Amino acid sequence: MNKLPPSLVAETGALKETYAALNRNDIEATVKIFDPQIAWIEPTDYAGTFHGLEAVKTHLAQARSTWAEGSCETEQFIAAGDKIVVIIHVRVRLKNETEWREGQHAAVYTFRNGKAIEMRIIDDTQQALEWAGVTASGAN
Repeated sequence: MNKLPPSLVAETGALKETYAALNRNDIEATVKIFDPQIAWIEPTDYAGTFHGLEAVKTHLAQARSTWAEGSCETEQFIAAGDKIVVIIHVRVRLKNETEWREGQHAAVYTFRNGKAIEMRIIDDTQQALEWAGVTASGAN
């Protein structure tokens, strides 16, 4: 992980708690770091885009309610200006399935005044790093 600028250390800690809260199905704690006007952007083949805290809470609660078991574990945090790229290992079994779904995703969070104003899921880690402005020398 690259050295985080002091301005993003608190945000990184908050993002760790965000994923811990999601894993325990605590949606209120999951969205604690989000700005009220958050833009939550997922690929359209997942769920699409949600604007505002209430829409994101509803989306997360609906998505999380499909899990029989599983987790989203953070593997790496990479700072890039006002953004933090979070590399996530997802392993879940949905309620109506017997097989596990597993994969790696990147979530790019953009911060302003200590709050996430945007979250963007990008399945390809290299594309996520490029989108966030991370140079080859910046990614460890």
